[in-house]
Amino acid sequence: MTIIEKIRDSLNSREVKTIDNPDSRYIHSSVLIPLFSKDGQYMVLFTKRTNRVEHHKGQISFPGGAVDKDDGSLEETALREAYEEIGLLKSDVKLLGRIDDMITMVSDFIVHPFVGRIPYPYPFKINPHEVDSIVVIPLYVFMDKISGHIKDSVNVDGFIYHGTSYEYQGHVIWGATARIMENFIHFVGANLCLPGKRE
Repeated sequence: MTIIEKIRDSLNSREVKTIDNPDSRYIHSSVLIPLFSKDGQYMVLFTKRTNRVEHHKGQISFPGGAVDKDDGSLEETALREAYEEIGLLKSDVKLLGRIDDMITMVSDFIVHPFVGRIPYPYPFKINPHEVDSIVVIPLYVFMDKISGHIKDSVNVDGFIYHGTSYEYQGHVIWGATARIMENFIHFVGANLCLPGKRE
């Protein structure tokens, strides 16, 4: 069984925990966790947001955004946003499943994360208003506690964020994105074996 098959089976063997929003306090949003294989290693794709966006300026995040009234489903939101931000075609994404909903502490979003496999290499087209750059990090970074990539706190522009964060080659992932990755690894990590950090 391949790593992708193990991830798919792990995600679909459990019931997703959703968050109710009866008083419409929160804004519903969806993100895509894109995975791809490069030189035998599985990688996770993130975006570094520009300083022109309304929320989470300059942070590393997943492709995604608020649910639009014309979106037919939460999955459609994630796929639409991935196309708008990085030019990823819906037909090129193989959805593997979803993980538990997450609330952002400051911006009051309920985030619905979906996991998908994408082809590589790929002719990404970055939306310069929303995305500064694409950031690619090996999947093993989020699993290997001995490596030093996983932190309990991080200094972000003079603010100490207490919670799981990740550092890799100068990139810092914290906040809701880090918590989403932590959840993802919690659900699928036990079933993954990355010998030599390769499939």
